[in-house]
Amino acid sequence: MRPIAAGLLAAALLLAAPTLADPQQPSRGPPRVIGRTGNGCISGAVALPAEGRGFAVIHRGRSRYYAHPETIAFVEQLAVAAANAGLPPFYVGDLSQPRGGPMPSGHESHQTGLDVDIWFALDRTKRLTPAERETADLPSMVLADGSAIDPARFGFGQVMLLRLAASDLRVDRIFVSPTIKRALCDGFGGAAEGDRSWLSRIRPWWGHREHFHVRLRCPAGSPDCVTQAPVPAGDGCDASLDWWFQPHPQPPAPAAPRPKRPPLPVKCRALLAQP
Repeated sequence: MRPIAAGLLAAALLLAAPTLADPQQPSRGPPRVIGRTGNGCISGAVALPAEGRGFAVIHRGRSRYYAHPETIAFVEQLAVAAANAGLPPFYVGDLSQPRGGPMPSGHESHQTGLDVDIWFALDRTKRLTPAERETADLPSMVLADGSAIDPARFGFGQVMLLRLAASDLRVDRIFVSPTIKRALCDGFGGAAEGDRSWLSRIRPWWGHREHFHVRLRCPAGSPDCVTQAPVPAGDGCDASLDWWFQPHPQPPAPAAPRPKRPPLPVKCRALLAQP
């Protein structure tokens, strides 16, 4: 083979080789979660449909709508339950890339097909078109200063949607804004009525004013899936929640560059390198 032709072939093979940021296709074989949600991957992922009864996917062009079949089933079943409860359709954001792994931007987690972002916005009057969903910028449920929820946007429907999601036994935890967690603890929208056990899975975290982030437990058939430490006992309406509303000193500027991501598990590196 001539040197120029060999060079062109090598370049083509290099471009064809999958990288962490490439829009790959899911790998073949049974679904298996490998590693942890912040450092892992998934084989045999499946795609969430662009829309279905009670839901529609936004920002689909990012190719982040793949997940473990249990996650897909969770979203579709939550949407049906919400529709049966009389709630309008909700929007689904990021799940994972076709083989998981680190995303080029936007998340430290969502790497194993067990995370899904569900947007709080519920609107009976207008459903976004597919083109509008690509650029959707949905509103915050919290006032700009973070002092309280916005009652014009966050109400009974959002509380019901959270309760339905957190009551699913496949759910490990759900991240929301600390302000939203406090409103739930205070009983807003009937959150404190009846069984309060679902509140334990609602965890405060930075951001999450426009959406809530569901994380499922490790599914059966994934021995390499790393389970996150369990949520603390109790409903979380205690001093651990108060901490989020106390003044905290700003950390000093780091003297060194941010550390690199930890290496992916060996099985993930092999999976992401497969054609």
